[in-house]
Amino acid sequence: MSDLNANLDRLRPHLERFAKTGVMNRINGQTQPAASGQTFANSSPIDESHICEVARSDASDIDAAARAAAAAFPAWRDMPGTERKKILHRIADAIVERADDIALCECWDTGQAIRFMSKAALRGAENFRFFADRASSARDGQMLPSDTLMNVTTRVPIGPVGVITPWNTPFMLSTWKIAPALAAGCTVVHKPAEFSPLTASLLQEIAEDAGLPPGVWNLVNGLGEEAGKALTEHPDIKAVAFVGESGTGSMIMAQAAPTLKRVHFELGGKNPVIVFEDADLDRALDAAIFMIYSLNGERCTSSSRLLVQSRVADAFLARLRDRVSNIRLGHPLDPKTEVGPLIHKVHFDKVTSYFDIARQDGASITAGGDALNQPGYYVKPTLFEGATNTMRIAQEEIFGPVLTAIEFETEQDAIDIANDTPYGLTAYVWTNDITRAMRVTNSIEAGMIWVNSENVRHLPTPFGGVKASGIGRDGGDWSFEFYMEQKHIGFATGHHKIPRLGA
Repeated sequence: MSDLNANLDRLRPHLERFAKTGVMNRINGQTQPAASGQTFANSSPIDESHICEVARSDASDIDAAARAAAAAFPAWRDMPGTERKKILHRIADAIVERADDIALCECWDTGQAIRFMSKAALRGAENFRFFADRASSARDGQMLPSDTLMNVTTRVPIGPVGVITPWNTPFMLSTWKIAPALAAGCTVVHKPAEFSPLTASLLQEIAEDAGLPPGVWNLVNGLGEEAGKALTEHPDIKAVAFVGESGTGSMIMAQAAPTLKRVHFELGGKNPVIVFEDADLDRALDAAIFMIYSLNGERCTSSSRLLVQSRVADAFLARLRDRVSNIRLGHPLDPKTEVGPLIHKVHFDKVTSYFDIARQDGASITAGGDALNQPGYYVKPTLFEGATNTMRIAQEEIFGPVLTAIEFETEQDAIDIANDTPYGLTAYVWTNDITRAMRVTNSIEAGMIWVNSENVRHLPTPFGGVKASGIGRDGGDWSFEFYMEQKHIGFATGHHKIPRLGA
């Protein structure tokens, strides 16, 4: 309790500040309310208390931000990569200095446990450092000589881009998108999720304090159907990077089509963790639990379907049941808490609706399956057993601390079940048979697969999904491929024959 009280005391000045000023837009270096003067309320999922008012922006605010980004683009594009590198490193340094403040605000805004958010801010700093170090080489290309030409390629930043980020771990995911855009030489209009606007404001403030020129990074708050739609349709925005639900991604693609915008989507998942009978069952159990119940289950890469081979299923599920029942659900600023409240009542209602759906479909709820009777959106870590892959609990993304367990008999059964969803973001395979691992990973339809491991992110590797889980890849050079255009220049090396017409 003393640690919880200490965290509450450290958070209080930030809450007082946001309550006084609200969360406003930052356009061309100026803090300003929505042009209409409208706001919407932001509350904490911890106790449903009001945090602050947030600017409810519309198309006029987006237009001002997009014009600012367009005006700032030439100078930022032409700034030497070595200078952009210095600025991005200063941003990373400042994130580290303010990591505790960021984590506390993120917890209060999202309900995420402090044990995870304390590291999320530092991961955000790592994202900026990683792409800062690549800023000076972002335009590097190839030399491709032919018989008559010296062909060279280079990359140039695509222009002002729109970044729309989600409400789960919003700080880290914002850095993941914005850092490579800035390193590439693009300017940015950022619209954070309306459920979790606090740390986007802190991040943008940090960036300008670190020397980022006005207009290079503009922050516009608002609702998706208002500010988000205007951003995806604006003609000055050349590309849109979005993290969120698959249905929203489909709408954004349609909105961006008339202006032929490039789009990058990291969308939903119904990711399988496959446990074969020859696996290290102790480690598989730890990883399966971590990848669905950490971050309140509100993560796109969560292992929300457990596929366990029937010959070890009874013993494995019995141990799983006990562990799930012992997960600590509580106040997110208590360092002992493992699962905190869900982000918002809308999402809380969605997640809890699957308890009745599971029963109606014939599955058993062997752990959890209800909510705490108190203020806040606390859902007990839940386990569904006796499921089949045709049930809604196995097909639809619940996005909460809810795991659906399915038994399988053969390797081919596991592959068929794993692939039998609209999604294809990640998969996790547990086996000590290397040839089986190679066969299974080759056959699974997913953009990312980990073998004998939970999700361990390595920034140079490509991150993204297939099918309804997304388009494009983040990470390493793949991020630059999205934020930059390829350019080819051919230099004649002699007097090659040119056809003569009309001579």
